[in-house]
Amino acid sequence: MTKVELVEDVSQAVEMTRKDSEVIIEAIFDSVVRALRGGDKTEIRGFGSFRTRLRQPRVGRNPKTGASVEVPAKRIPYFKPSKELKELVNAKSTGEQSGPQQTAHP
Repeated sequence: MTKVELVEDVSQAVEMTRKDSEVIIEAIFDSVVRALRGGDKTEIRGFGSFRTRLRQPRVGRNPKTGASVEVPAKRIPYFKPSKELKELVNAKSTGEQSGPQQTAHP
């Protein structure tokens, strides 16, 4: 799902204009980014939490030349899904199965 599709789904669900829905979605995304930049985490009950993790500095390699390159420490965003979200994603719908199907061998 793209951001445009998300805006369309929200605008239909709450019967708002696409522009109003886009403003709301942008405000949510901006709030999450501001919290992460400030070192805070954002927790949305029943969905998951956004937080940052620190990557330690390391020595990498330039793939073109093979030369060693110092890669500095940095914070990366990380999403941890909630238990409820995991269950919803893995729930089997009527007539629908997830994962590979088993076949009987004669």
